[in-house]
Amino acid sequence: MYKNFRIGVTIPAYNEERLIKDTISGVPYFVDKIYFVDDGSTDGTYDVVRELSDERLVLIKHKLNHGVGNAIVSGWKIGINEVDILVVMAGDNQMDPDDLPTLLDPIVEGKIDFAKGNRFMKKYNLRMSKWRRFGTCLLTALTKIAVGYWHIGDPQNGYVAISTAALKKIGLENLQKGYIFENDLLLKAKIAGLRVMNVPVTIRYKIGERSKIKYPHFIINCSYYLLKIFCWRIWWQYFKKAPSM
Repeated sequence: MYKNFRIGVTIPAYNEERLIKDTISGVPYFVDKIYFVDDGSTDGTYDVVRELSDERLVLIKHKLNHGVGNAIVSGWKIGINEVDILVVMAGDNQMDPDDLPTLLDPIVEGKIDFAKGNRFMKKYNLRMSKWRRFGTCLLTALTKIAVGYWHIGDPQNGYVAISTAALKKIGLENLQKGYIFENDLLLKAKIAGLRVMNVPVTIRYKIGERSKIKYPHFIINCSYYLLKIFCWRIWWQYFKKAPSM
């Protein structure tokens, strides 16, 4: 428990046999539940976690890989009725657990509903390729236009915390299931009137590490989706007649 709030961490993982133990071992003591979701891994990821003795662990296994968003939602569906705040930490040990209080404090203090980590707000050695930086900057600009949260940057960063009361306003069934999940979550938060804040976080990329996202393909698909949701948001906000997305 953190300052009288029950905290749950959802850890989506796909083929993270090498790093998943360190990820779970690093989750701070004040976290009440750890919702580990194996999203159809073909290596020994699930077996590694099954052998851990952490009593906080809740194990969820998908037979097939359905995408990171789907994995997160699987954990949230359980945690939404068990804890007060849900955090997402990827299974590749990139997200620094020391940043958890930074994400949690604004929610605990009642200032916001949703804390969004931003990798670029801290001065540290962020090992990110120029191509990846370009893609992130492009998607940040497009997401701001599409969603309407002009003060939120680094939308693709998945290190987030959100109150379960806020999640209940969004509804979990309609969220996108793949890598566009982060952008879609911001849209649904905007429509629900949630208070969102960027907070500085550290991402621990390894030298030579490559993202699992195929950026050229992702940027094209995500840009199309952002155009679509921009039109939908404008219609919904000003005409109140849009169908559910």
